[in-house]
Amino acid sequence: MTSTRDKFGRPIVVVTGMGLVTSLGAGKSDNWAKLTAGESGIRTITRFPTDGLKTTMAGTVDFIPVEPFSSTVLSERLADVATEEAVAQASIGAKGDFPGPLFLAVAPVELEWQPRQDIARATGMKSGIDYDALLQASGGGRFTNLHRRFIFGSVADHLADTFGTKGSPISLSTACASGATAIQLGVEAIRRGETDAALCVATDGSVNAEALIRFSLLSALSTHNDPPHAAVRPFSKNRDGFVMAEGAGALVLESLEGATARGAKILGVVAGCGELADSFHRTRSSPDGKPIVGCVRNALADAGVGIEQIDYINAHGTGTPENDKMEYLGISTVFGERANHIPVSSNKSMVGHTLSAAGAVEAVFSLLTLEHQRIPPTINYDVPDPAIPFDVVPNKARDARVSAVMSNSFGFGGQNASLILTREPI
Repeated sequence: MTSTRDKFGRPIVVVTGMGLVTSLGAGKSDNWAKLTAGESGIRTITRFPTDGLKTTMAGTVDFIPVEPFSSTVLSERLADVATEEAVAQASIGAKGDFPGPLFLAVAPVELEWQPRQDIARATGMKSGIDYDALLQASGGGRFTNLHRRFIFGSVADHLADTFGTKGSPISLSTACASGATAIQLGVEAIRRGETDAALCVATDGSVNAEALIRFSLLSALSTHNDPPHAAVRPFSKNRDGFVMAEGAGALVLESLEGATARGAKILGVVAGCGELADSFHRTRSSPDGKPIVGCVRNALADAGVGIEQIDYINAHGTGTPENDKMEYLGISTVFGERANHIPVSSNKSMVGHTLSAAGAVEAVFSLLTLEHQRIPPTINYDVPDPAIPFDVVPNKARDARVSAVMSNSFGFGGQNASLILTREPI
């Protein structure tokens, strides 16, 4: 009989349901088909006026209408769609009666904006633009007023009511690592024996003028607007920034013992989780790469695997000059010479950066990679960067034997998280 505990004596945590929404579409099947075909979900923004903005494209989810638009409502609807798919696949509990807690990653509460003249200078916006009207048209607030985009926790309360999760729903935000952090909290709750099942969801519908300008002020966004589908260029020498995107990912986690007892289909195993924050800078990574190195090593140690057992790395791969360089430094430090040979590709080259949702969205893609034994490509890879000699699976998907995947999420503020996902228990 197969043991239901790992080599450390902890309950093995498995995935029995997955749900997904990105700019490529709704549902796992549609997303996977387009992702492995190398299609892009990045398009010119039509949701609000972009005259004068340096960046005019994003990975918007416009096929789920929200009128009038609100980032909060869109985030909620994206979460609904992904969670419904995941729970239906898991066939767990009764409708509206999920037998475990909810861990939800969402965008942080927005507070105050820069003075108008700073925004105009940083973004190149024309002085005649009515900034307040622009924000209101896109579902944001006002530049001149302190405001909250939404009450932190409201989306979690909605999901808890809709799906009947047990206990207090946990809302969290660890920047771009949030989705992976939600999964880690679910894994830890099951390992501690607090529950046999957990619902881990991450959602972000933040493409509005306010958020776009905020990231422009940080010089973080690509300005390669034409054509928009070529804007995200992870690990390329001519990369110039990330592209904002929307989406949601949902996973139903269970103990292997509980899932086996109810005859559930096992979609994969969350074998390990690692995290490490650097507190170095609000946006930049520590130049020595130690936080990323430590995060990756923590994930490997938590899973009890060596570098030779990882067959594919689903990179954070945002396409910013800084992040891609630091990710290579971290991976190459841990993996040594193998870093130049193991496939390392970026889903963001096609779906954009889904921000708070990215860790969960990319965990679903990683599990689909394990299921289909096919590695998604890094598209728009036409100008290799000799300083980053990754095998990025350039421009075309690749069939390969994949038993274990590392999925990385390295967020602003040095909030780093890595997951080890496998086909079978280790």
